[in-house]
Amino acid sequence: MTRKSGLGRGLDALISETDRPIPGVINQIPVGRILPNPRQPRSNIDREALVELSESIKTHGILQPLIVTYDDQKDRYTLVAGGRRLLAAELAGLETVPAIVREASEQQRLELALIENIQRADLNPLEAAEAYRRLVDEFGLSHEDVAGQVGKNRATVTNTMRLLKLPDAVKTALTENRISEGHARALLALSTPQAQIAALNSILTRDLNVRQTEELVKKLIGKTPRSLAKTENPDPEINDLEGRLRSRLGTKVRLTRRNKGGTLLIYFYSDEEFNALIENILGTET
Repeated sequence: MTRKSGLGRGLDALISETDRPIPGVINQIPVGRILPNPRQPRSNIDREALVELSESIKTHGILQPLIVTYDDQKDRYTLVAGGRRLLAAELAGLETVPAIVREASEQQRLELALIENIQRADLNPLEAAEAYRRLVDEFGLSHEDVAGQVGKNRATVTNTMRLLKLPDAVKTALTENRISEGHARALLALSTPQAQIAALNSILTRDLNVRQTEELVKKLIGKTPRSLAKTENPDPEINDLEGRLRSRLGTKVRLTRRNKGGTLLIYFYSDEEFNALIENILGTET
């Protein structure tokens, strides 16, 4: 096949025009022969942003090639990285896309897709957390290993994965950008889903920022300033009971015992928290 001069052709000058894929170089591959990446960590794609990317591709073409693997027996390609570009190319009506063919294991497919999305800031925190979890659970990597593979520090990986422990209501608010990752991480300090959801309602109702949320959480778990804690010197048994009650109710409590009787003080900081406490104590009435 006669090749054109590379002068002034930009990305096209580097693209292989052979019928068979050549590993390590840029090939033009039919869109219909590329299967989606089963390890793609992104679950949500902004439709408006996808349309904008499609319009850009119509004007400028695809500036960064996709990464694919090739199955010689099936004569099919599997996408490793470049999911948004592939969807936008289809939307733009392109018949072929530039792609680099690589050999990659299942783990490497997930790692490459994860790394690309993180570098392009395309993943929301929960998508990143789920991808980290899969690397740990499915491939036996430690948090330190995952951090090294994706260019993050270990604490970031660990803290991001903890977001998966949040109740669905909090996860939905995070995915819909009604709260930030900072809000969500603050809620992790609360020990029950009921308390986390009640605090979420307060955040949304009162439009709390992350710092205000952290202060709210401190009140809910009954954190006492050090100087006050030293002077009170609570009875160990009382202290233990207060801790258990805080864990069960998800809010600050104060227990005082006297010779006969005493008081149990339960704190709440909004109507939503009050309703959550009532439901927690009395249960749902039918």
